[in-house]
This record gives sequence, C-alpha cells and structure tokens, in this order.
Amino acid sequence: MNIAVVGTGYVGLVTGTCFAETGNNVICVDIDEKKVERMRNGEVPIYEPGLDVLFERNTRQGRLQFTTNLKDAVDQASIIFLALPTPPGEDGSADLSYILGVADQLGSIITDYKVIIDKSTVPVGTSEKVHARLASQLDESLFDVVSNPEFLREGVAVDDFMKPDRVVVGASSEKARKYMKQLYEPFVRQGNPIIFMDERSAEMTKYAANSYLATRISFMNEIANLCEKVGANVDMVRMGMGSDSRIGKRFLFPGVGYGGSCFPKDVQALAKTAEDHTYDFKILKSVMSVNAIQKHILFEKINVHFEGNLVGKTIAIWGLAFKPNTDDIREAPALYIIDDLLNAGAQVRAFDPEAMENVRKIYGDKIQLTSDQYEALIGADLLAIVTEWSVFRTPSFKVMRELLKQPVIFDGRNLYDLDMIEEAGFYYESIGRGQVVPKMKEA
Repeated sequence: MNIAVVGTGYVGLVTGTCFAETGNNVICVDIDEKKVERMRNGEVPIYEPGLDVLFERNTRQGRLQFTTNLKDAVDQASIIFLALPTPPGEDGSADLSYILGVADQLGSIITDYKVIIDKSTVPVGTSEKVHARLASQLDESLFDVVSNPEFLREGVAVDDFMKPDRVVVGASSEKARKYMKQLYEPFVRQGNPIIFMDERSAEMTKYAANSYLATRISFMNEIANLCEKVGANVDMVRMGMGSDSRIGKRFLFPGVGYGGSCFPKDVQALAKTAEDHTYDFKILKSVMSVNAIQKHILFEKINVHFEGNLVGKTIAIWGLAFKPNTDDIREAPALYIIDDLLNAGAQVRAFDPEAMENVRKIYGDKIQLTSDQYEALIGADLLAIVTEWSVFRTPSFKVMRELLKQPVIFDGRNLYDLDMIEEAGFYYESIGRGQVVPKMKEA
C-alpha cells in the first residue's frame, strides 16, 4: 500500500518506519527542512531502541522516504496518517490547529479517494471536525476520515507497533474499514484483535486507557506515601496486590510521578472534555493533583535531610528522561527536582544515558552534566535517583562510597533491595519503604 505520514515525531516516525518494514511504500512529511534533510542522510532524529535498524533498512531499500512537499506525498498515497502535535492549551484542551490546518491543505490537494487517519491523540469529536474541513472543499466520495489511536510506549514503541495488544479503528465507512483491515493484518497474525468501532468511541478509548494507567500510578504513589506513615513496605503491598488477577502487576510501581508526552497531556485533555460537557470528573482531578505533588516529594525528603539548608550543597542526579530507554524529557520529574534544588541554592551534577543534550538546551551552564554516572558523584553530598535506567541497577557501591562525601542515596524509583543497601553502608530513603540507616561505619 502507498502511505503518507504527516508529522515525524515519535508517533509519526515509528508509524512510518514500521509500515515500511511490512512492505508498504511510505513517504513521511515534515515542514522542518533541516530535520527532513537529516533523515534523508540516514540520521534518526529521536532515540527509540530498535528504530535505527528498521529505519536504515527501509530507507536503503527505498520503501521509506522523506519530503517537505505535502502535495507530492499525498498524490502518491491512498492512505494518509496525521501524526501531528496536539499540545495542551492553558485551559488543558488539546490544540487542534496543526491537524485542522493540514486538513485544510488536504482539501485543496486531494483529487482521488483517500483514507485520512487521525493517529494523533485527539479529543472526542475531532474526526468530525476534520471531516467537516475536508467536506467544505471536496466531494465526500473522495475521502473517509478514520480514528486510529496509537498505544505506543516510548522505549518499546517499535515492539508495541509490530506486535500490538490490539488495534483500535474508528470508522463509519465500510470501504475505509477494508483499507484498515488490509493495512493492519500483518501485525495481528498471532490473533490479537483489530477492534472496529465508531470514531468517537475510538477517540475516547485512547484517553480512557492512558488516564486509567495514570490513575494506577497516582494511586500507588498515595499508597506509598501512606506506607511511610504507618510503617508498611510498599514493595510488599505491591506484590500482594499485583498477584490478584483482577488487578495485575503492571503500573503498580510508586515513584516521583508520571511524565512524558502522553499521560500528563491526555489526563488534562480528558478532564477538560468532561468540563466542557458539564461533568465533574473527580477522579481525574485527584490524579493530576497527586501527580503534581509527587514530582516534588524527593526534593522535600532531601530538604528535610539537610534541615532546610541546601545552600552550597552538591546534589548528584542519576536519570533525567521521564522514563528509561528514551531521550524524552517532556514533563520529566527530574526537571521539577532540578528546579527545586536550584531555587534552594544547591548545585546539581547530573547524568543520563540519552537525555542530557535535551536537558542542556534548558539549563545551559546552570547545572553540570557529566560523562558517566560515577563522575556525577565526585564530591557530591548525596545521590538522587530519578529515572530507572538499567545501568543504575547494579552499580559499584564501593566506588560510590569513595566518590560521595557521605554515603547517602535518595531513590525516587526504589531500585535497591533494602537489606543490600544497608549492608553496603548507605543511608537510604526511597518511596514508601522507610529509611535505611547503615550498619557499617562511614569510611
């Protein structure tokens, strides 16, 4: 099939590359000329594990191409994906200006039948708005508008796309459904479903799924905070809960709050949709409130440790991306912690395997970014762990003790076993597991 993907962010680039991998001809469109030139030269502009291999193979074999010319791409395609930004406005609503702007352009370009697919996460009713924009310029026999939300997790997006749990398609037209079934059948050969529904239900499904996962995270963060008050261990509680088949084990890990490009924006947008329809979505309001507080909880623990005086203290931070296996720092908890530390007069030395250049663009020389995780510890008063990269899970505690001024760790991701960290001689605070005071004397 001939496919155009408009927008080459995380969703657009993964979508285009994976469709090319199954033998389709894909043209990705972006208005950023420099970005398009980089991709033409074989450079993948985002970090996503496994994407570079598929990208190189499909560009080399001619199935994956890039252009800034929307008309050229549309003329060659029968299926057009809109994978455009929908940033939140000040009131929490999703900004549809990019999507509707491209819809207006498509209306002046299309000359034969096309399936227009909303791949971006968009509020309920967006497909109707796109349809109306196209219908104002085109005969309705020339197009169908489909809602096909993505369920990609950054860090494992390629696997999620190639082996989806389900494919959700919102389409009223039988013709469009046939196109979508043919397009996605190679990805569901093991029997996972392609679920067809109406467009509004498909749009709601994406928001409902992400908001529910965010709710689980915030709930466990509240449980963790209460565990600290009552002397329980949230790890034990989590395992006891997760073994119940009605609950399951995933998204029950407490920490310093959720971030990224999806959960914060989607929860906010669904709450705004409820508000627009005069429905008081109380749970979502609480989810957002809990998460906003949780992003500052590690700083609060550090501040108490230093009795409210962080001036002149050096804090080492491991992890800057909002989650491991990505360079994405959008709404990353690390940014909130860094801001709190700087405002309190502390100095920050940080390391992340992939996200440092993105962080450098924000802070410049206000913080020090180091070449590896251990360099960040040299002369630091304590270590704060913010992102659970695998490389942080089995460090040399001996080296850490030698480099830190004091053997103190504040762990926002509960990476270490409590007995092990006690034997290693560290003062250790995590989330929902109390404090560990070392058995060994300080070196």
